[in-house]
Amino acid sequence: MRLLSLASPVKEHFLRLGCEEIFRIGLQAKMDDAAVLANAGMFAGSGDERFSQLKRGLAEPDTRALFCTRGGYGSTYLLECLSREVVPAKAKILLGCSDITALQVYLWQKFGWVTFYGPMVAMNFSRGAGAPNGYDRESLLSALNETANGWSLDLQANPLATGEATGRLLGGCLTLIETTLGTPWELDTEGAILLLEDRGMKPYAVDRTLMHLKQAGKLQGIAGLVLGDFPDAEVSAGDETVREVVERILVPLGVPVAFGAPVGHTSRPMLTLPLGVRARLAVSAEGARLDILEPACVE
Repeated sequence: MRLLSLASPVKEHFLRLGCEEIFRIGLQAKMDDAAVLANAGMFAGSGDERFSQLKRGLAEPDTRALFCTRGGYGSTYLLECLSREVVPAKAKILLGCSDITALQVYLWQKFGWVTFYGPMVAMNFSRGAGAPNGYDRESLLSALNETANGWSLDLQANPLATGEATGRLLGGCLTLIETTLGTPWELDTEGAILLLEDRGMKPYAVDRTLMHLKQAGKLQGIAGLVLGDFPDAEVSAGDETVREVVERILVPLGVPVAFGAPVGHTSRPMLTLPLGVRARLAVSAEGARLDILEPACVE
């Protein structure tokens, strides 16, 4: 597997800790130290430099997986470059979250690639398995290693609307999903179990973004919704919380809704979810379960 810095710069200390954790779970990582540790202000190198990392990882015949070091900002700069390139016919694992959503949506819409919404090397692997701000080892290894069958995850979420639905699991970071609107790689959500999560959004900003998606037709025809923790959402006295905003806008859609799963931006061990596979969402008064109905990897 190759490590890539495609968005914001990383700190070497956390990168090294993440590499040690990757080795502990039996994976071998390779990287170009200078490229992965590059720092150009808010970016991990120029757009061309970051795209060169991605292009190299995609082209290497012996590289099966691309693990992102962190998110932050900058992945959208790579999409126009990527659109001019021929992507290899054989898909590779792309693991990341947050700003990496831009690439994950692009690869799904243009090439039908399944990607992995999960921990990043210098952010979550560096904290360790089962640790606060770390990652959930079981869901990660299921996503990477299960090549014959599906598997199930306890979403550790609160039920907002009960029911059961089957669809293709798609989505990611809420603000990045919104930025696809009007682009050639706009996310098609028809029939999807839609994953939405973010951090640092005040309730009114979540409201505005959800209303934009609704008015753009992206919430019509979806099968179900899995929502993250939405941490660091400041609430003034008397204002709605993010959960109340979500309940008001999304519950009337009449689909199962689970709120507060440890995905993406979360202080809990982060789950790994394969995007692009068929899944079944079951939400009851007792909680929420996601059954992955097909393997995300092939031999």
